[in-house]
Amino acid sequence: MISELCVVAAVGVLSVALRSFQNQALFRIGTLGFIASSFLAGWLLGGSMVLGAVFASTWFLLPWLEILTRVRRLRLPLDRQLEKCPPPPSSRFPDFSALSDEMETIGFEYVDDVDWKHDDSRHFYRLFYNPEKRASASICLLEQDKFCFFYVTFTSRAADGRVFMTWNYPFSYGMHLLPQTVMNTVDEELSLEELALSHIDFLSKQNNLELLILQAPSLRADIERELRTQLEHNIARGILVRDKNEMIRYSVRGMFFLWGQFLREFVRFS
Repeated sequence: MISELCVVAAVGVLSVALRSFQNQALFRIGTLGFIASSFLAGWLLGGSMVLGAVFASTWFLLPWLEILTRVRRLRLPLDRQLEKCPPPPSSRFPDFSALSDEMETIGFEYVDDVDWKHDDSRHFYRLFYNPEKRASASICLLEQDKFCFFYVTFTSRAADGRVFMTWNYPFSYGMHLLPQTVMNTVDEELSLEELALSHIDFLSKQNNLELLILQAPSLRADIERELRTQLEHNIARGILVRDKNEMIRYSVRGMFFLWGQFLREFVRFS
């Protein structure tokens, strides 16, 4: 029994070590190691390969705890009107001032601070734009209960209706993007300057691209319109459904979609 316990512990420790590396291949191997250590725990310590398979499968079923306890009850407004607001305090977003200064240093002009709120959810945007590069940018903070994270976007709009966006959103996204949105997802560890350069390189690879000149006063309305359009797109695809009082929630199909996104995030395929 001692030797079997040592094998399980060794696989677990090795998995933790592999996930500490920045290399994606090693990180993924470490993730698979967690599954392997769970299987070995059931097989070697429990004496059954079936029990090992049950233990290993819990990693894939674990997201349903979040889906069934929180997501299933989640109700959000279909219309999300952005309101002018103060920036988040440093206690909630310690890097905010430094990120804002860096955004202006790389040539993006400050436009506005806006957010939308519902119950314990808040999505904050600090908006910027650069007319010369025909791009807008935003520093976004998403708050849900005690959980919060931030990401940065750079956006350019083409005359044919396509929207080109570079972002460092740290998770697999919880909805389908609009068909006209072309995404460039980059490493969240990159600096703002590197993100901006990645966006410029992304645009340079598009053929016959005619970009629109953006107007600062329209940025808030553009975000509101695209939020509404994206929600309606996901309603049409069956990911979301309308609830009473112009509220929306995830459908059963949407819950399975989220499960798939959780699994993608678990193995870092996104």
